[in-house]
Amino acid sequence: MLDGFEILTTSGVVLWSKSYAPLSSSLINGFIKDVFIEEKVLPGAATADDTSASRHPSYKREKYTLRWASVKDLGLIFVAVYQSLLHLSWVDKLLDNIRVLFVDLYGDEIRKPHSTVVECNFDDYFDQQVKELEGSAEAPQRTPQIVRNDIEPTASLNNESEEPPPPPIPGLLSGRRSPNSAAPSTDATPTSTPDSSRPTTPLNGHLLSAKTGRGGTSRRARKAASGKPSAVDGLKEKSVGKAKGKQLRRWDADGMVDEDGEVPLDYSATSDIDSRPVSSAGVEPVEMAASGTRTSKGQYILKDLDEEVHSILQNANQKKEQSAPSQSTGVVGSSLGAISGLFRNVIGGKVLTKQDLEKPMKGMEELLLKKNVAREAAVRLCEGVERELIGKKTGTFESIDTLLRASLSSSLTKLLTPTTSLSLLTSITATTTHQHRPYTISIVGVNGVGKSTSLSKLAFFLLQNNLSLLIAACDTFRSGAVEQLRVHARNLQSLSQRESLAKIELYEKGYGKDAAHIARDAVAYAKQHNFDVVLIDTAGRRHNDARLMSSLEKFAELARPDKILMVGEALVGTDSVMQARAFNAAFGAKRGLDGFIISKCDTVGEMVGVLVSMVHATGIPVVFLGVGQHYGDLRTVN
Repeated sequence: MLDGFEILTTSGVVLWSKSYAPLSSSLINGFIKDVFIEEKVLPGAATADDTSASRHPSYKREKYTLRWASVKDLGLIFVAVYQSLLHLSWVDKLLDNIRVLFVDLYGDEIRKPHSTVVECNFDDYFDQQVKELEGSAEAPQRTPQIVRNDIEPTASLNNESEEPPPPPIPGLLSGRRSPNSAAPSTDATPTSTPDSSRPTTPLNGHLLSAKTGRGGTSRRARKAASGKPSAVDGLKEKSVGKAKGKQLRRWDADGMVDEDGEVPLDYSATSDIDSRPVSSAGVEPVEMAASGTRTSKGQYILKDLDEEVHSILQNANQKKEQSAPSQSTGVVGSSLGAISGLFRNVIGGKVLTKQDLEKPMKGMEELLLKKNVAREAAVRLCEGVERELIGKKTGTFESIDTLLRASLSSSLTKLLTPTTSLSLLTSITATTTHQHRPYTISIVGVNGVGKSTSLSKLAFFLLQNNLSLLIAACDTFRSGAVEQLRVHARNLQSLSQRESLAKIELYEKGYGKDAAHIARDAVAYAKQHNFDVVLIDTAGRRHNDARLMSSLEKFAELARPDKILMVGEALVGTDSVMQARAFNAAFGAKRGLDGFIISKCDTVGEMVGVLVSMVHATGIPVVFLGVGQHYGDLRTVN
């Protein structure tokens, strides 16, 4: 297995990197010096044309082997690092594919003049290629060890974490300046604040006593004698006038505010800015071909990650064949390497026993835990694989690791494959055509997982299929929830008008209201105004709070959604099992969840075990994956 992979420029700037084991910086530094600066390994490497990685000689340092490829016109270098004891025949193919993918995705951004920041969310593409090429090599691979590099930042010389020194005591002369005070520092001198933010009277124990000034009278006594009102006196008068202004709000048992006919808790009144006509100039356009394709019937289908990677590589190969049809691809060298890897750890014709599987199963469980799979799901998966393999006879050239990998892949495929159709477009068309009512989708989940953002991505996908949408703002508890949906609705309306798509509208009733009744009224409003789909946003709630979870049953009875999708973040870890089970049981005996949306998949790389945990706990499939912050960053599961 690889120990590391880096993409850097010829000037030494690292654009993207991934490490599976701790590596010394001297490896890459020595490689750059020997290959590109001093040209000891390959003369003219800095000016050589772009060729396949198999044509470049290996660079060996310490116990590691470095394989590399370059892009001359962009000044990019791609370096793969692995231990010299291993024979990874697929590394050259990985370098060539990663080079093509990276240039296709970020080449235009790198070519821009004066470009200083390049956002490289490249983990998903890299992991897909490693998994695909590693699986096709048909050789047992070393389990990657993911090591967290928690590097503590070096303490600053200016002592930024220390508090500024106390003010000097009046009447005392300042002492001799210390050597550190020669250089001025903004951290040592606090910024002056207005008088209104300072306390009107000093706290007990903070009074400073000192010698009086001139004539034996203090500054405060001189001000009092002059008869001029001070700023402190003015603040005292204001504070006395406001003493009876604020009163505590009272909340009832259902978590609703008791207004008593006084000040309503509704700050979502439409302002002048929100009432202006929608302008399409300020919204960034979304590239449709990057997130999906349109069928012959006009339906817009989201891409999955494998399709996106394969299409990029296919286009690059076609261009390469057209430009140089007679160029050798070096297949012979890679084929010999793949065949030689088959003769390691061969135990052909052996009947597997529980003792043979003990260590591999323990290693499999540890690997699943590292991939963010909950322990309960990992143990059950391992037990199922073990039952399937005990008593099975291996092939002539087949190792335990190869058989174990195939069995685990088959078990995961059975687990993640849904038993019902996940086509939302088919269900929406059937409901609107035959039942003549809007199709209702509700989004639920815990706090902060990205429910509103996922709802807006789903709304953009449905707009591409020319379906009219009504977004119901039923999060009446969190401050800013209605305003957040209002911004999303405004942006989506702008994009819809620009591309002449269907209409989209926001249905809101402010804060402090009953969410279930708002959802019911929104569905009735959508039916009256001929909307195709109603997307209902709900408030985030902790899955272990029985009082908050109990309101979901009433919500399901009044709103009657056709689909209830739970948003779970890929960062949640082992708590995903409890979350999924709690939300699935919260809607009553006759209703449950219909699918999952896993958000923030672009932040965890290959540690997406939360998909396995949630599906294993409930048997409910994953419908969508969130892979970014734009409206088009929504993918389906292959």
